[in-house]
Amino acid sequence: MEYVSTRGFAGTVDFEGALFSGYAADGGLFMPQRIPLLDQDALRRWSCLSYRELVKELCSLFITAELVPRNTLNGRSRHKDIVHLSRLKDGLNVLELWHGVTYAFKDLSLSCTGQFLQYFLEKKQKHITILVGTSGDTGSSAIESVRGQKNMDIFVLLPKGFCTQTQELQMTTVIEDNVHVFAAHGNSDEIDEPIKELFADVDFARKYNLMSLNSVNWSRIMVQIAHHFYAYFQCAPSLDATPLPVVEIVVPTGGGGNITAGCIAQKMGLPIRLVAVVNSNDIIHRTVQHGDFSLSETVKATLASAMDIQEPYNMERILWLLSGSDSHLTKTLMEQFSSSKSLKLPEDLHRKLSETLRSCSASDEDIVRAMQRCWEENRYLLCPHSAVAAHYHYSQPDGARLHQKLSCFSFLSSMPRCCLAPASAAKFQDALLRAGLVPQLPPEITALTVMETRSTPLDRGQDWAQALRERIEAATQQW
Repeated sequence: MEYVSTRGFAGTVDFEGALFSGYAADGGLFMPQRIPLLDQDALRRWSCLSYRELVKELCSLFITAELVPRNTLNGRSRHKDIVHLSRLKDGLNVLELWHGVTYAFKDLSLSCTGQFLQYFLEKKQKHITILVGTSGDTGSSAIESVRGQKNMDIFVLLPKGFCTQTQELQMTTVIEDNVHVFAAHGNSDEIDEPIKELFADVDFARKYNLMSLNSVNWSRIMVQIAHHFYAYFQCAPSLDATPLPVVEIVVPTGGGGNITAGCIAQKMGLPIRLVAVVNSNDIIHRTVQHGDFSLSETVKATLASAMDIQEPYNMERILWLLSGSDSHLTKTLMEQFSSSKSLKLPEDLHRKLSETLRSCSASDEDIVRAMQRCWEENRYLLCPHSAVAAHYHYSQPDGARLHQKLSCFSFLSSMPRCCLAPASAAKFQDALLRAGLVPQLPPEITALTVMETRSTPLDRGQDWAQALRERIEAATQQW
């Protein structure tokens, strides 16, 4: 399996090349040169697999056994099944993807990515510098995946005041020589700028073996494809019929990595209907509905803080996929967006997008109402990101009794629906309190408040890129 850039000017690389590169040299994102297609018999065979086995089967389609042995992957989880489906009232199925170390779905893919990295680095006795911007959960999951590893230094930028206290503490309480946390006085999109600047400096990036663990990294998308297969197998009523039944999968969406994985799963033959659900930062919703891929004036701070993103970089992968791998068109569109921050999709591409995805946006009030209803009916606590998905479910005619003006694309449906739950409610205590609910905190989260913390502030007006350069140079010299 070879990988190509969505912009078409970086040549082909194998999985190792895509893993260590993050962005391609032409500024694009790596995608498989071809998408494997599974027939119905293969899907029926896979339906009996555990989540762990499913991940290994999927990875084997995108990585040759000669490059990475199948037994390389071994994940840590708080739940025996790793991923658990809660079947609640009114047909609300919640797939809990958050039973990893930091109580977030990103633990699942990043733990695999960390193992892939360590496998290659130990073979080659090489050192890398990982650079990550986080809007909430990515930073702590990335840190946990590589903490204490001698071959890697990780630099994480978090937007001070835009993460919850728990999310921030999960990063700043990790006192390891190879972990460097920066608390930047800016929003999620602003912290991406110095990261892009350093990656764009090809000489610097090459000298310090710079790479990203954000969902620009293909390995994360690859592992997240398993979420959709597992959701389908858990919720499909029967796989005896031909054609196989369709399951609707509702995906809380920020940077777009998980919804991209869903689009790839569709292309692989999985019979799913995808819904991208967003908060008030609704660029993906506007793109699906109107073909309007344009920035709003500001990033809005919402209860679903990890989705407070205006530039969902994985839309580039989706547009490439739906354009028939047209790298010339993708490059033209993304360069236009980069320069003007405004883009109207070509009519044909918008039609394909709206056929592939449905979408919904939820306000903070919608999020609170969904959290309250789920608790009242099920005694089940949702995190605000999971509540965005639940809001979509409750707003549909087949399960809705909410009487308010909807911002969703509504339609009649009797097909099973699965809402992906990206994080534990325990990480979002303020949102629970706003909904009048009582947080239920595990001891690991309670203990964070009394632990030593360490981070470096990045103030407005300071040259953030230069500050990062200096620390990266010092850490590499020390190694």
